Amino acid sequence: MKKEEKELVVADLAERLRTAETLFVADYRGLRMTDIDNLRGRLLDQGAKFSVVKNTLTRRAAEAAGNEALVALLEGPTAIAFLEAGGDPVAVAKTIADAARETRILTIRGGVLEGRTMSGEEVETLAKLPPIDILRGQVLAAIVAPLTAIMGLLTAPLQNLHGLIDARIEQLGGAEAAPAAEAEEGDTGVEENVAAEPEAQAEETTEETTEQTTEAEES
Repeated sequence: MKKEEKELVVADLAERLRTAETLFVADYRGLRMTDIDNLRGRLLDQGAKFSVVKNTLTRRAAEAAGNEALVALLEGPTAIAFLEAGGDPVAVAKTIADAARETRILTIRGGVLEGRTMSGEEVETLAKLPPIDILRGQVLAAIVAPLTAIMGLLTAPLQNLHGLIDARIEQLGGAEAAPAAEAEEGDTGVEENVAAEPEAQAEETTEETTEQTTEAEES
């Protein structure tokens, strides 16, 4: 490889190391090309690019990118799975762990998870976690359950308060109905008295006229 080509490879690796927050490093020594190609295709489906790199160039790229933690993992033939945006780190770690178990050749050295260095054992532990979608569902369920309980505690007093308000409204309605009924009865009595007064006055006038006529006849 010419010097210019090496410089391009180092520059490309350095850029990928800067932008990739998560990557996994494996030793592919003794792995057949067909196995490497098969693993590369499986990792692409999980949102990761699998690259076989030369340690000398990768060290230069890591130093240029300021990723000193990666240098310690570069011993022997090295392949790196770079997680792209939207990739699932759990699924990628599981795919690599499955390949290591199936081939009995591939060895996981470690990796970097969102800037944090991981050992090979930690990568294998990550591979045993449920897929990211299931993890999100479990986290959401853990968050929603307490919120539901809190909503129940908040709703119960409000419902009780609503019932008390309704009872008070009914009570006030009944208290106002009694004076209204008494007022109606009082108004009826007044009207009857007013209607009876002219009749009494007419009877008194008739009696006075009869008495006057009787007196005149006697005279």
